[in-house]
Amino acid sequence: METNVEGIVLGLAAIIDYGIGDPKGWCHPVQVMGWTISKMSQWVITHCHEKGLRRWGGICLGLGIIFGSGILGWSIVKLAKTIHPGLGIAIESIMLASCFAARSLRWAAEDVIDPLMSGNIALARTKLSQYVGRDTQNLSELEILRAVLETVSENATDGVTAPLFYGIMGAFFPIIGSVPLALAYKAASTLDSMIGYRQEPFTDIGWFSAKLEDVLTWFPCRLTVLTLALFSGKPRFILSICRRDAPQDPSPNSGWSECVYAAILGVQLGGKNTYQGQPKNKPLLGDSLRPITPEIIAQALQLTRLCFLMWLGLALMGLSAIADFLP
Repeated sequence: METNVEGIVLGLAAIIDYGIGDPKGWCHPVQVMGWTISKMSQWVITHCHEKGLRRWGGICLGLGIIFGSGILGWSIVKLAKTIHPGLGIAIESIMLASCFAARSLRWAAEDVIDPLMSGNIALARTKLSQYVGRDTQNLSELEILRAVLETVSENATDGVTAPLFYGIMGAFFPIIGSVPLALAYKAASTLDSMIGYRQEPFTDIGWFSAKLEDVLTWFPCRLTVLTLALFSGKPRFILSICRRDAPQDPSPNSGWSECVYAAILGVQLGGKNTYQGQPKNKPLLGDSLRPITPEIIAQALQLTRLCFLMWLGLALMGLSAIADFLP
């Protein structure tokens, strides 16, 4: 019975994310995580001056945020269920949907592409600067489109498929549930994006969070690559390009995530970017068989949706089979 409930929660969460996304003005769990991480990291920076202390502070910060997010999510769902089972399902579904970023990723892409296609490249650059860390003020139209596609393909894993993966894992253990594991992963991802930098003042306090996020994302990323390669109809060819190019990227996951999209779509990602006035060359991923266009980006978003639906469908079938098997 519990597995059936978790299946309902997964399905409702997917519908909520697809149909509503993250309404502007609503308090989002990631915002709460971000506020907490900011306050706690500043405390560690202020009070821990030695390298060793900062490292231990970073470990405590990372584990505290991750486990705290999961336990808080579990507690909220548990409390809602004690009030009424229907309320529990509703709260659990909404909280799980907040961990998925498929709709938000599409909105972000459209937010940049719409003014670009209207001829307002200055506005497109400004919009893009809200989503990427590179300097955008002098980017050409082609460079803007490349940046959007890189954002869409990189965040497909840590923003969509990885949270779904951990949500599914939790669903198969009803005593835990989907929300705690999905929230814990989102906390790890948020920690990495906020303090997982290789420059001061986050070098010591962020190393643990950055490494842990790499570990937690490793398997969902490879599973995403394999799933998309199978969708392409030519998995050996796609995987050969990924094996050729992805290991050149310093990140153990983002290079693979970006490369599989580049290989399937016949485009090339990577190259020269500028960060705070400093040029940086990223490895080239894929072969430049076609130019990057808004249509290519739409295809990338569709690939992410298909992967999401494939995993969701298999999970629901598995949960249904277990529910039929159990007395």
